[in-house]
Amino acid sequence: MKNLGSEIVVATRNAGKVKELEPLFRQKGIEVKSLLDYPDMPDIIEDGDTFAANALIKARAIALHLGIPALADDSGLCVDRLNGEPGVYSARYAGEPSNDEANNRKLLEELSKLPRFDGEQTRSLSPARFVSAICLVDAGGQVVSAVEGSCEGEILSSPRGDKGFGYDPLFYIPAMDKTMAELSIDQKNAISHRGRAIQALWDDLENK
Repeated sequence: MKNLGSEIVVATRNAGKVKELEPLFRQKGIEVKSLLDYPDMPDIIEDGDTFAANALIKARAIALHLGIPALADDSGLCVDRLNGEPGVYSARYAGEPSNDEANNRKLLEELSKLPRFDGEQTRSLSPARFVSAICLVDAGGQVVSAVEGSCEGEILSSPRGDKGFGYDPLFYIPAMDKTMAELSIDQKNAISHRGRAIQALWDDLENK
């Protein structure tokens, strides 16, 4: 397996995302740092039209600015009945600044405009998936690994659970009869888009 060293910088200021990633890297003996540890890092313009493009933009910008390897995860929610929205705009679906509650409210408002989105019918009419694209680059900004992971689910008509962040309270997983926001971190990492993308990263690095 390619040696990542004992420390890695993840291109995010999202404390919830860092909290999920920490145990995944800890099991490999790697300490996770984030942009919360580098408050002077300038904002990065994420203007890619795919999750993978944005992950590369973020990872490369961090690596070149700090002169160290960096990893970026770009992820979001894709709802079939909304033609894949909010997609790459998931974090700012309701506008800037990013706000989870406002994003969830807009998602339900957009779905409510569609035929037969109500009550118990919601689950069968609103299939969706979380998608995570992860890009790891070296200190010079060259791509070491680029992988993706996804998790299938359905959108509920009202939130459930108080764990997680983002759209987790609305994202229902039929096989577990729970939303993402009702899972522990270990449970979530075992089945989530981000957890699967990290496993794909390990598998890819094993072959390098």
